[in-house]
Amino acid sequence: MFRKLTLCKLNSDYCPTVEIVDDGRIKIGEEPHFAYLTPGQWNDLVHNVRTGRLGRVGASTEKEPA
Repeated sequence: MFRKLTLCKLNSDYCPTVEIVDDGRIKIGEEPHFAYLTPGQWNDLVHNVRTGRLGRVGASTEKEPA
């Protein structure tokens, strides 16, 4: 399992990161703004992404209703 990921193609000095911290929580964000998720919250987030309840934001791949 990862310990730290960068959320863009640059590096963690310029981009938000996702990191598992020593107490087991998951820290998401960039200095000085972070959110912390419990392992259960993280697992719910991953589940919702994998099952399609959460997806990409922005350019839609779905067609708008006529």
